[in-house]
Amino acid sequence: MDGQTRREQILKMLEESEQPLSGSALAQQLGVSRQIIVSDIALLRAANRDIMATARGYLLYSPPVPRHSRCFMVSHTDEQLEDELNTIVDLGGRVLDVLIPHPIYGTIRADLVLSCRQDVAAFMQRLHTCHTKPLCTLTDGVHCHTVEAADEKILDSIEKALFSKKYLLTP
Repeated sequence: MDGQTRREQILKMLEESEQPLSGSALAQQLGVSRQIIVSDIALLRAANRDIMATARGYLLYSPPVPRHSRCFMVSHTDEQLEDELNTIVDLGGRVLDVLIPHPIYGTIRADLVLSCRQDVAAFMQRLHTCHTKPLCTLTDGVHCHTVEAADEKILDSIEKALFSKKYLLTP
C-alpha cells in the first residue's frame, strides 16, 4: 500500500471510530511502524485535516460550533491535580490542554480533551500506570489550561471555583 492510500485509510478509520485510535493500533492494523503513522498524521495535518492528538490516541474532529474559551493560570500540588480537573469539568468546562512555560523550550503544550469525571479518572489512571508525573512538575506546579464552555457564565463560575480553592494564580 502506498503512502497516499495508507493516509486515506487512516482518515477512514478515524471517521468510523467513536473513540481515539492510538498510533500503535493504527500501525498494527495497517502493517506499518508507529513512526510511519506519526509521519502520516503530520502530513494529514499539514493538508489541513482536523486531527487531534490526545493521550488516548488520534481523533478526527470537525471544528466545533463556536464556544467560549479562557486560559487559566493555575498552581497546585500533585495531590490536588484530580480535584482541579474535576472542578473544571463538574462546572461544565472542557479542559482542552495544558501549557507550561519552560526556560529552555519555551511554551510546552499537550492536548488533554477532558470533558467529564470519567475522562479525568482515565487520565489520572494513565499517570499512575505509566509511573510518570504531570508536566506541571517541571514548573513547580505552575501551568495553564485552555478551557472551553458553552458560555461566559460557565467560565466565570470555573474561575470563581478555582480562585476559592486557591488554584488560580491570576483572578
